[in-house]
Amino acid sequence: MFDIILLEPEIPPNTGNVIRLAANTGCRLHLVHPLGFSIDDAQVRRAGLDYHEMARVRDYPDLAACLRQVAPPRLYAVETGGRAGYSEPRYRPGDAFLFGRETTGLPPSVLATLPPEAVVSIPMRPGNRSVNLSNSVALVIYEAWRQNGFRMDAP
Repeated sequence: MFDIILLEPEIPPNTGNVIRLAANTGCRLHLVHPLGFSIDDAQVRRAGLDYHEMARVRDYPDLAACLRQVAPPRLYAVETGGRAGYSEPRYRPGDAFLFGRETTGLPPSVLATLPPEAVVSIPMRPGNRSVNLSNSVALVIYEAWRQNGFRMDAP
């Protein structure tokens, strides 16, 4: 239904949780290296439980290779300071969502390649840094899926 792209994720349990989310929503998960862990890390497996085999997970050496392979019709970056709230755009099957590293988010060089309306944010209290990566992915994916009537078919 949707593509989730994690750029250089660092924390194994977050990626494990996103693997589980991808399996349960029918999304494809794309991991862009370098990863802060081995995909076979016990913490990734523990968080993903037996869902790892049910999820469609691919990894790529860099973001350019990932985007060439996925070739999404529309790419949204989820980043604090985005111009629009994550629930404002009207998402369509095939859209891809890009999330940055837990400690630094998306690099400015990546954000500069996207139109401002394609950078969305999750509202939160002023002064806070960010929402946990796996929670952010869940919020955005479930909103996109809700907008599409929780359809179970994939493009």
